[in-house]
Amino acid sequence: MSIDIDWLAFVRVFVVALIGAVVVVGAYATGLRLLVRAGRVPVVAPAEFTDAITVISPKQAARAEKAAAKAARKSPLSPGQKMLARIGAYASFALCAVAVAAGILLIVVH
Repeated sequence: MSIDIDWLAFVRVFVVALIGAVVVVGAYATGLRLLVRAGRVPVVAPAEFTDAITVISPKQAARAEKAAAKAARKSPLSPGQKMLARIGAYASFALCAVAVAAGILLIVVH
């Protein structure tokens, strides 16, 4: 009994997975960066878990929200530039979604 490994196929899968990961992470990071530049700082309310190492108090959450609002007000961009940054952010998020959907489609089809 002999087991033959197609090493070229292994390398292809590795390269495609690496490129896919770089595209998804890069598109998401670019989208977040552009969203912040557009003045839409995403503030996520902290979740309190019973087994969490650190829990954010309501006072700390309010402070973070206040800092995000202050950063949004200090944006040096004009309204047109903000709109362009927001459109770029949404396009980056769409690219991220398309890359994930293409990966799932490749897994399901092949």
